[in-house]
Amino acid sequence: MPAKSKAQQKAAGAALAAKRGETKVSDLQGASKEMYDSMSEGQLEDFAEGQRKGKPEHVENDD
Repeated sequence: MPAKSKAQQKAAGAALAAKRGETKVSDLQGASKEMYDSMSEGQLEDFAEGQRKGKPEHVENDD
C-alpha cells in the first residue's frame, strides 16, 4: 500500500533507513518512530516507494 502523502513517504523512508542500519533508531521521531516499531522492512518499502510528484504534503486522518 503506497503512501498517500509526501510526509508519509518521508517518514517511511526514515524508518526504513533505520531498519537497514543506515541511520540511528534514536534519531527517529514521531510517525517514523511508530512506523519503525510497527512495520516490517517489506511494508516500509511498499509505503515509501513511488513518486512524490502530485501527492499532497499531508492528508487528514479519517479517524
